[in-house]
Amino acid sequence: MTQPLHILTLSTLFPNAGAPNFGIFVERQTAELAGRTATSLTVINPIGIPPWPLNKIGQYRALNALPEHEEWHGLDIYRPRFKLIPKIGGAGNPRRIADALLPLIKELHEKAPFDVIDAEFFYPDGPAAMRLAAALGISFTIKARGADIHHWSSDPKCRDQILQAARKATALLAVSEALKQDMIALGMDGGKITVHYTGLDQNKFIPVDRNAAKRALRVSGPLFITTGALIKRKNQDLVIRAMASFPDAQLVLAGKGEEEQNYRTLAKQLGISDRIRFLGSVPHDQLPQLTAAADIAILVSKSEGLANAWVEALACGTPVIISEAGGARELVTSPVTGRIVDQNVEAIITAIKAILKQPPEQEMVRSSVNRFSWKNNGDQLRTILAKAAGKI
Repeated sequence: MTQPLHILTLSTLFPNAGAPNFGIFVERQTAELAGRTATSLTVINPIGIPPWPLNKIGQYRALNALPEHEEWHGLDIYRPRFKLIPKIGGAGNPRRIADALLPLIKELHEKAPFDVIDAEFFYPDGPAAMRLAAALGISFTIKARGADIHHWSSDPKCRDQILQAARKATALLAVSEALKQDMIALGMDGGKITVHYTGLDQNKFIPVDRNAAKRALRVSGPLFITTGALIKRKNQDLVIRAMASFPDAQLVLAGKGEEEQNYRTLAKQLGISDRIRFLGSVPHDQLPQLTAAADIAILVSKSEGLANAWVEALACGTPVIISEAGGARELVTSPVTGRIVDQNVEAIITAIKAILKQPPEQEMVRSSVNRFSWKNNGDQLRTILAKAAGKI
C-alpha cells in the first residue's frame, strides 16, 4: 500500500496570470505529481520585489499585484514576497527567500506536516530549501535544470552555497546525463544524482500535414522556428544572420525578452525583416501546431540542461539544429533527428542545407522521443521524493 506523501514544492519560476508560460514545465511536472495516489502537494512560488522606488517599475508592480494565495489550475499555490536586490543581490537571495518564507511554512507545517521539500532549481531554490528543511527537521531534494548550475556556479559566493546545499540534500536530480556530469565536475556526489528527464504531452505534440500547416501561416517556402526567451544565452542572433542565406525561407521566434529590439534591428540591417516573425510569448497550447509546421527547429544556446523545446520539436516530427549544450547528444543520435553544430552562422547554414536537401520522415523523427512522457516523469519523481522522505 502506498504511504501518504505531503510535498512542499519550492519554485522561484512558476506560471502566473501575467506570465502564463513562465516555468510552465515546472507547473506540468507538479500537476502530474499532484495527481498521484496518496500524494498531496503545496506549491510555494517566492516573488522577488525590490525596494522603493524600483518596486514601482511595471514588471514588479504587476508581480506585486498577484494574489499571495490562490488555486492555480487545480494546484494550491502561495506566492509570498521577498526582498530582491536587482543585479547585485544574487548571493543573498537564498537567505532572503528562506527568511521571508519561514513563518508561512512553519504555519502550514503545523497544520499538515510536510514530508519533504522539493526544490525545483538549484539556485536560489536549493540553498533556500536547505535552510527551510533544517528549520522543519525534514529532508529536501534539488533539481538542476541548466542555467541554475552553469550561470550561478560561476559566482564563487553562489557556488559555495550550491555545493553546501548539494552536500546536505538527500537526493539530487538532473535533467540530462550531461548536466549530471557537470554537477560531478563541480564537486557534487554523483551517487546522489538521478537523471530525471522532462515530460512530454505525446497527445498534443504530434506531426501534422506540414504543407497545410504552413499554408495556414501564409508560408510557401521553408519555415524555421526558434522557441525560447530572447536573451543572449539563446543565440537567436546567429539564426537571424543565417536567414540571409535562405531568401525563400521564413523564421518565427516564439518568445520574448530583453534582446528583442536588438534582434529586430539586426533583421532590418540585413534586409530580411519581412521574413522574420516575432510572435512574443506564445501560449503553450498553440506551440504544437506552430512547431509541427516548421521544417526545422533551430536552438543553438550557449548552455542548456535538456531543453523542453528540443523534445517537443522532435515529438512534432520536426528535426532540430542545436548546439553542443547539455543533453544534446542524448537526443540527437542520428541525422534523422537533426544536427549538433558549433555556435556560428556558417555551421547553422550548412546544417540547414543538409536537412532541407534530405528531409527526414516526420514519424521517424517523432519515434526518437517515445520514452518521454509526463507519466514517466511523475512516476520517477514520486519514487525519488518518497525515498527521500523515508516513505519507501
